[in-house]
Amino acid sequence: MATTAERGARRPGPARRPWLAALAVVVVVVAVDQLTKSAVRSSITPGEEKRFLPGVELVNTRNHGVAFGFLPGSHVGVTILIAVALLVLLAYFARHARLPLIWLPTGMLIGGAVGNVVDRLRGGSVTDFVKLPLGWPPFNLADASITIGIVLLLFVIDRSRAHPRGEPAQPGQPGPEGEAAAGGPGEETR
Repeated sequence: MATTAERGARRPGPARRPWLAALAVVVVVVAVDQLTKSAVRSSITPGEEKRFLPGVELVNTRNHGVAFGFLPGSHVGVTILIAVALLVLLAYFARHARLPLIWLPTGMLIGGAVGNVVDRLRGGSVTDFVKLPLGWPPFNLADASITIGIVLLLFVIDRSRAHPRGEPAQPGQPGPEGEAAAGGPGEETR
């Protein structure tokens, strides 16, 4: 039987858990992104459109820019932009890894970036395949992961500033368990 010390040695410590969780998200995002792009490349010819859902079509296009076709044809600029953004994100994550759920948007952003970089290294462009109405440029699951990751990151940062750990909720505001702190409007304090 394993001793308590041996079992504890196999479990990641609290400082490593956010890193491992972010890495797991990266792996899932890259895998799903690459699988969907491969399926599109093998089943939809370039220029063809297949109806998927009302208002959503699947296409097979190539994107030489960043998400949603921005900065097309600027490979060096795109590479530098991605590298700088990822370094800033990793530095922020390293300093704030204890924030609740910070691992999720970090993993989504890195996974989305890696998924698109894999395409760029393989063929010089990114496969985009989700086409929405009203002229929105086609995108892929890596782009969606990046977009959702940005929104979640802003939410996590905003929430951490509004409710820092260890700071009690203000009267009338929800506390950590979702209950209003005593002394809110209309409540007597003793």
